[in-house]
Amino acid sequence: MELTPVKRVVHSPFRHQTSSSIKEEDEETQLQWAAIERLPTFRRLRTSLFDVGDSENGTSSGKEGGGKKVVDVTKLGADERRLFIEKIIKHIEHDNLRLLQKLRDRIDRVNVKLPTVEVRYKNLCVEAACDVVQGKPLPTLWNSLLSLLSVFTEVLWCKSQKAKIRILTDVSGIIKPSRLTLLLGPPGCGKTTLLLALAGKLDKSLKVAGEICYNG
Repeated sequence: MELTPVKRVVHSPFRHQTSSSIKEEDEETQLQWAAIERLPTFRRLRTSLFDVGDSENGTSSGKEGGGKKVVDVTKLGADERRLFIEKIIKHIEHDNLRLLQKLRDRIDRVNVKLPTVEVRYKNLCVEAACDVVQGKPLPTLWNSLLSLLSVFTEVLWCKSQKAKIRILTDVSGIIKPSRLTLLLGPPGCGKTTLLLALAGKLDKSLKVAGEICYNG
């Protein structure tokens, strides 16, 4: 993957490149990449071309007109590493846009319609049965002992203190395709439980009521 910029930066307004010099430079670059491809696998992964004609003060190092040199990217200096990373991320947004446009053009050419899903949920309720913990529910030795005793009391058919908690109560809505749906709420209000309910991945110990439809 060539990491050099798409367009060459001209550092001086009085320096011009003719078509022949550009062609010679392209041929030289291709020869350099061909030499890199012949390297062993481990060295090839660490080797790339670096533009020696870039610097902050506008001067070029190396031969006149800059050029490219073969470097080990793991042994770059601080300034070279910063310049190298800037070149990598310079055209990321443009590359992503081109990729999405190519995918869209290919889908349009073959006349394929992407599947869409419309989710409707009505009167969705989720309820959980919880054991009442006396005192502070911290993982201390005493609380652990009490939890063990509560297990024995259930075995001996003794009544244990339990409470039912409503996590979701009569929640209704529609999630339409090709739209962005934002789910907001304070911590502990049931956002994750709602998403798990729509995905059908709630714990079996929870009591669920209501209706969820996908594309009707």
